[in-house]
Amino acid sequence: MACGVLQASAEGRYGSTEITNWQMKWGSPDGETGREVPLADEQGWMEVHALQGTPELPKGISSAWTRITLPENGYTSPAVYINTLYALHVKVYAGDRLILEGDRSFIHDNYSLLIPLSTQDNGKTLYIWTETLQDRIGIKDKVLLGEHSLLIKDYSKNGLVDVVLGGAFLFVAIVLFVCSFYLNKEYFPIAASLSIVIASTGILSITYSPFTYTFFSYLGPLSVVLFDMALLSLLPALTFLFEKIFGSGKRGIIRRFRKFQVVYSMFCMVCLIVNYLSGNRLVEFYYFVSASVIGIIMILQFILLTACVVLFSLRGNKDAITFAVGFGTAAVTGAGELVWYYIRQGNYDLIYWKWALVVFILSLIIILGRRLALNHQQVVKYSRELELFNNELQRSEKMEIISELAASVAHEVRNPLQVTRGFLQLLSEKSSGDERRYLFMALSELDRASNIITDFLTFAKPEFEKISLLSVQDECKHIESILLPLCHLNGGKMVLEVAGNLWVKGNSSKFKQAFINIIKNSIESLGEDGSIHITAYAKGDKAFIHIKDNGSGMDPWVLSRLGEPYFSSNKTKGTGLGLMVTFRIIEAMGGEVRFISTKGAGTESITTLPLAEAPDGSGSYEAKLV
Repeated sequence: MACGVLQASAEGRYGSTEITNWQMKWGSPDGETGREVPLADEQGWMEVHALQGTPELPKGISSAWTRITLPENGYTSPAVYINTLYALHVKVYAGDRLILEGDRSFIHDNYSLLIPLSTQDNGKTLYIWTETLQDRIGIKDKVLLGEHSLLIKDYSKNGLVDVVLGGAFLFVAIVLFVCSFYLNKEYFPIAASLSIVIASTGILSITYSPFTYTFFSYLGPLSVVLFDMALLSLLPALTFLFEKIFGSGKRGIIRRFRKFQVVYSMFCMVCLIVNYLSGNRLVEFYYFVSASVIGIIMILQFILLTACVVLFSLRGNKDAITFAVGFGTAAVTGAGELVWYYIRQGNYDLIYWKWALVVFILSLIIILGRRLALNHQQVVKYSRELELFNNELQRSEKMEIISELAASVAHEVRNPLQVTRGFLQLLSEKSSGDERRYLFMALSELDRASNIITDFLTFAKPEFEKISLLSVQDECKHIESILLPLCHLNGGKMVLEVAGNLWVKGNSSKFKQAFINIIKNSIESLGEDGSIHITAYAKGDKAFIHIKDNGSGMDPWVLSRLGEPYFSSNKTKGTGLGLMVTFRIIEAMGGEVRFISTKGAGTESITTLPLAEAPDGSGSYEAKLV
């Protein structure tokens, strides 16, 4: 009786013996119970090799016998380890002695068996009866014969990594889902759907693992239900996540496909409930709609999303490129394994899909993290802008109040001052000696008070009674001639580099007043070997005027307060109105002023004004303000 052939190396892992050949015989179409071992029956047996996998199950047949001849061995506690055996009901006989039986009332046909033997079974034939409701049956790959204490290591670790990986996925999904409630409404759907994808992947990894069904077989029915529910949740959640990240696609194809998946998943869940309530009477129909059809839908989903992500990647979308790497890995791996599963007619266990999903989930987490980082940057940016707007609003409100106050006070005070000055001047003409000197001092102070009132009025009403087309070069030369003696008196020098044919619109006296204020501040900050460099040029439709000195410079806090009413960087000189007036004049001309300063290294002011078209003639002309 040729019951099996010993092949390959005699010594395998842990000193075990590898058995790669055995024989199989199909059961009766009428069904068998596996109670009678075909010890003397030599007809109908066929040779099977481990590398060939399980033979194709004939139509109408649901059971089979497998016999394996155990080689002579000297193991103290022998055992046979079968890594993968496809069946729902299993009986193992050593000769005619029943040594192991397993029966599953749920659709999961992947067994991992460790069959303990006695020394008396040395050289005997193992008969394995298997029964199934699916389209595969028998031993998938080689069988190991060896010491029980050594083979149990492989037996206990088979599928354990899948359980650990699935548990890690579930933990990450729970943490992410809790954190999603602290995100804004825009990112909550993305984070929530991502947590569903990760949780579903974790449940699939745990409930697909043979470890679960080997050591927790009493949880088998629940594991099968959880596997189906996780798969039916994963597919629409993944499409929804893609839609939220990249949009609905052309003509809403992604949204339509997602709605179809939701409807079909609900249909499958209804079938699951009906099959459970009917005592698995509709198991074949349910297996068809929840496994065969779902597999085809998964392949279509992979193709659709892959095509969309390629298009987005070609457009330079960074999220799409990251998504393409992760999803491409998962899609190619998953689609390849599904295709191979159908080619092998179910005679294949999906192995690599969970590791490909690890890569995909990492890419999704990277995308979500990147979007949250960008969102945080935008929030910081908006906060800074809001702070600037708030400061500007407060400054505007202060300016408005001060303007109204300054205008009313200046008008009321200027007339009495002028009358007083007139009488003092008459008295000074008739006085002599100390009286005349005292009257001149009083007139000087009245003139200073008049200048302050003029600054108030300029600040309160910076609009010009008439505007002129001004040559920046001519105006700067005039300002230079006025301030050059003061600059020399303070031990400094002034360099003027102004481009010709540079024109702006404004009031000549106000223009001079604004830049005289800036340059006077620079002169007052100069030390030994001080210099002031004035440059002006055109760029685009703007005129740029730089005034740079190598004076004492300013601290950042002083720089931030320039232009505030009554604030002066020089506590011993000035009222703080000069730069305040300068800002108002430049603002009225449609320009802006900004300062750059480093303590001990100097200060630079940069003024930008709108360029005006050059006149036809060489001079400037005045246009009255209407």
